[in-house]
Amino acid sequence: MLLRTILQPFYTVYVIITFMAGLLVTFPFFLLLSFGNNFASRKAIWTIIKHWARMWLWVIGMPVRICGPRPPATRYIVVANHISYLDTVVLFPALPGYFRALGKKEFSRVPILGFIYRQLAIMVTRTSAESRTKSMRIMWRVLKNEGDILIFPEGTFNETGKPLKDFYNGAFRLAITTQTAILPIIFPDTVYRWHYTAWWKVWPGTNRAVYLPPIPVAGMTMNDLAGLKQQVTDVMQAELMKYNYP
Repeated sequence: MLLRTILQPFYTVYVIITFMAGLLVTFPFFLLLSFGNNFASRKAIWTIIKHWARMWLWVIGMPVRICGPRPPATRYIVVANHISYLDTVVLFPALPGYFRALGKKEFSRVPILGFIYRQLAIMVTRTSAESRTKSMRIMWRVLKNEGDILIFPEGTFNETGKPLKDFYNGAFRLAITTQTAILPIIFPDTVYRWHYTAWWKVWPGTNRAVYLPPIPVAGMTMNDLAGLKQQVTDVMQAELMKYNYP
């Protein structure tokens, strides 16, 4: 523990330097591709981020290891636990295909990173019914024409001390409305690599991405929403409890 206390500031500086170096190299490509503002340009940006994320995580000693069988190739609404800043980076090497994530609109105001975020994220203001409705329409189009949708159903970092926070309804409403199967995935290690309590609490180690069996929703209606949400919660929570998870 003493050794970690001594080394952590140096490791944190290394993480920041390598991240900024990667951002400076890739940002001109993001800027150029953003003028396209279409599926091809978004997928090109996504591909760059996917390869950069895999390489950066390896360079800083936080490689991603996939656990569990890869799901059949089809469209999914992917749901994952959210407890670390690192989750949004690990997603790219962890998920097999192109996806767009539902994210908070507030983050789009962050300089530089917010610009990249706007290219791929489907932004929503949770307190606005109009924003939620608009984001639902966009996600429907993405599922039909582009790829998967990624949603953190907890909405924000889980700081409860329990395996999971209560889930919002959005992912499950979308799944039933579009009759799209849900693919649960858990990240049991990211909280130990980059703790949510402070941006400098980073430490190397493997990040496991654990695939759980897809959950079909064929034939379900809105009357089944609560049951579906509880089913996904139970499956993810049971798997998280197999690990040394907060």
